[in-house]
Amino acid sequence: MSLFKNMLFIILLILVGMMSRPAFALEKISFMTDWRAEAEQGGFYQAKVDGTYARFGLDVTILQGSPQTNNLLLLAAKKIDFSIASNIISVLNAAQNNVPITAVAAIFQKDPVVLLSHPNVGLDKFQDLTKATAYVATGGLNSFYLWLKKAHGFRAEKTKLYNFNSAPFIADNKSIQQGILTSEPFIIQKNSNFTPNVFLLSDYGYGSYGSIIETRNDLIRKNPDLVQRFVDASIIGWYNYLYGDNSAANEAIKKDNSEMTNEQIAYAIKVMKEKGIVDSGDASKLGIGVITDDHFRRFVTTMKDSGVVPQTADFSNSYTTKFTGKEIGRRKN
Repeated sequence: MSLFKNMLFIILLILVGMMSRPAFALEKISFMTDWRAEAEQGGFYQAKVDGTYARFGLDVTILQGSPQTNNLLLLAAKKIDFSIASNIISVLNAAQNNVPITAVAAIFQKDPVVLLSHPNVGLDKFQDLTKATAYVATGGLNSFYLWLKKAHGFRAEKTKLYNFNSAPFIADNKSIQQGILTSEPFIIQKNSNFTPNVFLLSDYGYGSYGSIIETRNDLIRKNPDLVQRFVDASIIGWYNYLYGDNSAANEAIKKDNSEMTNEQIAYAIKVMKEKGIVDSGDASKLGIGVITDDHFRRFVTTMKDSGVVPQTADFSNSYTTKFTGKEIGRRKN
């Protein structure tokens, strides 16, 4: 009888141990954004705080990017597993430098880069902007501004360096400034006595994706299921952030970035939805995050014609369509 009781006790211990462990161990991965925490990364925070990543078997650490961090080097050195490229040009630059990185999803179907002007001073139409002094950052001068010169007649001699301080633009009402749809227009309204005109470059033919998820080629090759789960969970996170209860995600954003406010987050979400930054175009049919050959190749052609990248360069391996376009995150009308 004592032997029987001992066996029952051992079996009970085994069952209790099994019940106390998760059904599967979550895979730890690290993901670096392209800027400090803000609504523009909201879907990733949503997927983390609402348990979506966990339901896909992932324990995701979100790291904040900055102008001082080099995501590509960290990714190539296997210090992180996934990162965000701000636009397709970043992807093309990596390919030109033979960095073994591939774009696997494009959360923003429209790059949110904008030009801003003062109202009622003769700069209220896009075609008026070529006559103004333009404050443009170094990255912009080597990317979208080359396209602006080619496609719309903007001039290099009219530019001054934008160092992410809007004070010179605010002081000079005959100037224009680059910015991000979700950020600079709000900041300028708060810090001045006017509401700037906002020109979203995608409305005038600039067809870059934004907030592009990248990862290493070896991770795609060795563990495509992990890549797929991260992409799918991130897409679901973005849908829920835009159209569900995003309060916990916003608290997580503010915890990581103490300068972020509820007002700025609300503004960013509002304009992202109004302008279809996340779920317009191909995403309206194929789901959030979709990359299509047609969209990518058209943009590359435009950049070649504008002199941003060499005409002979082959970028066919810089992105893949295999992880998106499965109608995940597609709004049901």
